[in-house]
Amino acid sequence: MMSKVKLKFHNVGEIVGSDELAIITLADEPQERMITIVCDKAMAVQLELRAKQIPITRIMLPEVLAGILKDQAGIMMDILITDIIEGQYRTLLYNRVTLETVPIRASDAVLLSVAARIPIYMESSLMDRQSVRFSGLSHAISMPVNTLSTEMLDKALQKAVDDENYELASHLRDEKKRREKK
Repeated sequence: MMSKVKLKFHNVGEIVGSDELAIITLADEPQERMITIVCDKAMAVQLELRAKQIPITRIMLPEVLAGILKDQAGIMMDILITDIIEGQYRTLLYNRVTLETVPIRASDAVLLSVAARIPIYMESSLMDRQSVRFSGLSHAISMPVNTLSTEMLDKALQKAVDDENYELASHLRDEKKRREKK
């Protein structure tokens, strides 16, 4: 059986210098460790609505469909984050009754978790590798470089070179080469 860590949506915030992307923070239950997931601004808006408990969300699609699945179909689900591939978390919607899994984009899984109150878990060894110390209300968050999309990696590399931050540029270049080998 897979060892896993239960996560909870903590917040969503902007990525400084990006008009298109935001960052989702998930924390473990004792709020000692956290992971980050990059999402688009549209997803950030949806998560922010739920974080602020805006009443209209009760009749929005994720909540309505989740209610149908739970109440009418009796489907019991978990969300599992099992790996990271090319800067994207491999995330599965797991049916606890049939044991079937369906791949789902990590940011969509977080929205579904929040909207439907579906538990979200990360495989323990992945959590150990990917998480950073929980920073609570901090405005700066560390992100593992392997969670950056290739496009974000390229932009970060260019910015590091432009800023003459050669140590960071070297680290980013190494990650890019590692991905190209795969």
